[in-house]
Amino acid sequence: MIRFFCGLTAILAVAFGAPAMASNDAYDYSFTSIDGGPLAMDQYKGKAVLVVNTASRCGFTYQYEGLQALWQTYRDKGLVVLGVPSNNFGGQEPGTETEIKEFCAVNFSVDFPMTEKVDVVGSAAHPMYRWMAEQAGGKAPQWNFYKYLIDPGGHVVALFPSQTKPDAPELAAAVEKVLPK
Repeated sequence: MIRFFCGLTAILAVAFGAPAMASNDAYDYSFTSIDGGPLAMDQYKGKAVLVVNTASRCGFTYQYEGLQALWQTYRDKGLVVLGVPSNNFGGQEPGTETEIKEFCAVNFSVDFPMTEKVDVVGSAAHPMYRWMAEQAGGKAPQWNFYKYLIDPGGHVVALFPSQTKPDAPELAAAVEKVLPK
């Protein structure tokens, strides 16, 4: 009987254009890394992940420095900072992946993982960004350097607007709360 209902649900989902299975956590997603290789989120299972949409020509670009410091402080304790370049806001990330990576390394010594440039809002938004916005009550990024915090179980547990600096006490407290034990 259970098989019947599961099969019926899958058929109805396909018939009405919905995905057969909704994602339950961040580990169901993957990106392409800024270097062009696969970047599967499941490699971060059991870690806290701060996902940040970034841009090189934004008034908040200085936050790269704070993100790098946050990464250096907490990476050995189980935090991953994941930079996601996006050109969605004001055309402030026009460069190629090679240019973005070089800019981040030269100007901010960034060595935390970064993805290829993707959309983070709208109908073309990366699937993980659509999922995170849904998990955060419909709150999609409003600008560059918007931050989602994912716990070790793969769930969105906090979000921080662009104005929240990486060294803000409330961000550090949220990170420390979800670091793996």
